[in-house]
Amino acid sequence: MSSLSVIKTYIEDIFKIRRFAVLATEGDGQPHASLIAVTPMEGFRKLIFATYRNTRKYSHLANNGKVAILVESININRSGLQESIVLTAFGHVEEIKDGEENIVFEAHLERNPELSAFMKSEDCSLVRIKVDTYQVVRGIEDVEWWTIDDLGV
Repeated sequence: MSSLSVIKTYIEDIFKIRRFAVLATEGDGQPHASLIAVTPMEGFRKLIFATYRNTRKYSHLANNGKVAILVESININRSGLQESIVLTAFGHVEEIKDGEENIVFEAHLERNPELSAFMKSEDCSLVRIKVDTYQVVRGIEDVEWWTIDDLGV
């Protein structure tokens, strides 16, 4: 079992290195996966992404706010072997209130400047996921679950 500080470092490092994640949603009993650009906020307690409102993803989020986001970080160790850490965040969609919209927009745009035109589109919506739990996988038999409260972020 890993120490709290080690797990927090893993999570922070993955989000520093990786800007993209796979978002899993569900609608009408059918799973759906999408590649998204993600921005962590409040440490890694909340995750921001943008989507068009006329998508299956947005429809699923509106009808069932439960989501999972998967991020993989691959490193090559000193022996030249590939080491992989897979992080999955589980949570639910939270509405971004008008007073917060500018702060969230600027943070996501700063991390993902290539999305400027997309994010400024009238049909684009910023979505925030409030993370409940993280699963950290470092190997087939090295899987840990941490609640956001346990992590103290």
